[in-house]
Amino acid sequence: MKKAYDVIIIGGGIVGCAVAFELAKRGRSDILLIDKEYLSSGATGRCGAGIRQQWGSMLNATLAVESTHIFETLEDYTGYDRSCGLNQSGYLLLAYTEKEWEQFQENLAVQHSLGVDSFTVGLDENIYQYVPHINTAGLYGATFCQKDGHADPFHCTFAYAQGAKKMGVDILTYTHVDQILAEQGKVKGVLTDQGEFSANTIINCAGGWAPGLAAQVGDEIPVFPERHQIMVTEPVAPLGADGKYMPMVMSFSRKFYVQQTPHGSLIMGIGETEPISFNINSTWQFLEKCSKVVTDTLPALKELRIVRQWAGHYDMSPDRSPVIEFSPHAEGLVTICGFSGHGFMVAPRTAILVANALCGEDDSIDIKMFASSRFQSGKLLLEPSVV
Repeated sequence: MKKAYDVIIIGGGIVGCAVAFELAKRGRSDILLIDKEYLSSGATGRCGAGIRQQWGSMLNATLAVESTHIFETLEDYTGYDRSCGLNQSGYLLLAYTEKEWEQFQENLAVQHSLGVDSFTVGLDENIYQYVPHINTAGLYGATFCQKDGHADPFHCTFAYAQGAKKMGVDILTYTHVDQILAEQGKVKGVLTDQGEFSANTIINCAGGWAPGLAAQVGDEIPVFPERHQIMVTEPVAPLGADGKYMPMVMSFSRKFYVQQTPHGSLIMGIGETEPISFNINSTWQFLEKCSKVVTDTLPALKELRIVRQWAGHYDMSPDRSPVIEFSPHAEGLVTICGFSGHGFMVAPRTAILVANALCGEDDSIDIKMFASSRFQSGKLLLEPSVV
């Protein structure tokens, strides 16, 4: 493998692989992508794999809507010869307070302006048409969007990676980037445990580790890793209406999500976190608390057996929106992080945004608004609808 490239990308999750693909698609194929383990070994491979368009901020809704359009044809888009597992079984979002229900109405207005077919669901017999076993006690209302769903995070990442490789991108796994190298205010490459690789453009997509790498050149990005856990049940018959698998059921105020996969298993998590931590060990406390929270809303799950659980990282930003930082200290360094648990679902459009900026192409979204300077200026990209 050669030692000099035009672009080096650090991080082989879906964001890094999608950026590599989009750059190569625009003719910049002299690219090396490096991951410290295997592709999708970090946050991408440990996420809940949800894809939703029901957001509260115009920015996140736009990223999600346009990303969903790509997910719907990702195999053709990338030339991938396997299925990426997209299943648009829908998201049912639950509001438990009057204030939350009012926020949902504002969210719907944002979504409808972008053409999202989301709508309110009545708490009489209507809600049971989506989730027959739901406990409606305490609910103010719900919204639903059929185009929401989930996909296979590994295959989606592999689709981008294989598409990039076909266009000439090199991928180096099980290689740890120890240092971003810079001289006289410009990046010149990276130092790894496999030696030094040179490039004039470095794209830092290392998730929770990205701020630490950026700090090596003087960039202070207020994003931190936060442990989140997930558990999975044994497979069971479809729990949705009309013999269908149950859609994603999510509550922001009660901080839980649960969905049924095409395999029949239920995958679920809650907003129980360990902040500023790279710990990915699982705990019995999470299993106990998550079970209680989820079965309060879905009592039918009480008899199911848990078969496994795992933990991963969210890279959290103060306003729960991503950071795209063109380094003010080292020309050529771009850091992409801070997705706050939603990087998988907005990666396709984010990659296009970054590739357009680096290739001098116009984009309908102003990439400058994602800079970390917004945290000092107060021009935050606040997102009200997160777990």
